[in-house]
Amino acid sequence: MVDARDGTVESEELMAKYEKQGGEVAREKKEKKGGNKKRKKKRKDRQGEDGGIGEYRLVGYEELPSYMKENEFIRRYYRSQWPISHAFLSLFSWHNETINVWTHLLGFLLFLGLTVKHLMDMPQVADLLGHLSWSISAKEAENASLNQGSFFSMALPLVTLDRFAANSGDAPLDTAPRWPFLVFLAGSMLCLLTSSLCHLLCCHSRRLNFLLVRLDYAGIAVMIAASFFPPISYAFLCAPRWGVLYLSAISALAVLAVLSLLAPEATPGSRRAFRAMVFCALGLSGIVPAVHIAAVNWAEARRAKTMAWEAAMGLSYLVGTGFYVSRVPERWRPGKFDVAGHSHQIFHVFVLAGAAAHYVAALLFMEWRDKVGCWANTEHIGG
Repeated sequence: MVDARDGTVESEELMAKYEKQGGEVAREKKEKKGGNKKRKKKRKDRQGEDGGIGEYRLVGYEELPSYMKENEFIRRYYRSQWPISHAFLSLFSWHNETINVWTHLLGFLLFLGLTVKHLMDMPQVADLLGHLSWSISAKEAENASLNQGSFFSMALPLVTLDRFAANSGDAPLDTAPRWPFLVFLAGSMLCLLTSSLCHLLCCHSRRLNFLLVRLDYAGIAVMIAASFFPPISYAFLCAPRWGVLYLSAISALAVLAVLSLLAPEATPGSRRAFRAMVFCALGLSGIVPAVHIAAVNWAEARRAKTMAWEAAMGLSYLVGTGFYVSRVPERWRPGKFDVAGHSHQIFHVFVLAGAAAHYVAALLFMEWRDKVGCWANTEHIGG
């Protein structure tokens, strides 16, 4: 006989076993659900409330490594330790460097377009392009037929090349050389491009940050020095010894400025005033040749207009530097100008304004020299 109590015990054991298994399954489901919530929360924390790209979030000032702590009055929307690819993509997202990047990137594209325009207006470039296009058409004719016509198709490019060489070597005496103007445009493009790349990619690593920051400072010094080439070259075209003297002195000062700015001691944010002093000293070194030019050309009709544009350039640079050093307005209300309106963005706008004003002044210098020539101006500047 089977004892009924044995069946009851066995049933209770089975029930306990099923309950234990059911509890374990429920616990696993609960832990899995909780794990999903934790992962979602962790992903949200990585992205941050202020935005970011993918898993890389924008951080606050206190989370930055020491080498990125440039301005304590800008509190949020920083990129830190981002891969190069994400840093490039941040060109199209909002952070506290977006306006800094775009102001000088658009300025670079503007000056690039102006450079192409002036190159196309140069007879030498037009002749070179004409020679290239003729060479292409001559090559097509050569492939089509190898008869007497092919002889002329090979001879005509040589004639075009001779004409190009003659034009490039014997420019009209009443046309001022274009290279000083192109030096200014190249210096401006270098400054604007290095600045834009610095603000875009300096969030990648300490090493790249130091490299780009130094290139940014060097680009500013190069732009300042290049700005002197059009006015000094065109004003002293008939007295080249003065032009060589002034441009050599300014170029030497620019080299010293670049060397001082490339030193590691010049990169920290605390040396902001020192960097501004170097830039201002380099810019103010042009006062002596400016006074010389104004004195010997006082009766020139375009003097007042040219000096007005140059004064606008100098004022723009000085006002922009004032914002750069003082860190106003974010100093007055920290955290309120993190994305738009802080001092470095204002500094960028004034740099662009100054470069545009000097472009107009340099154009006036070049057009004036084209008009008066060199021999017609022998009474000026010791010609």
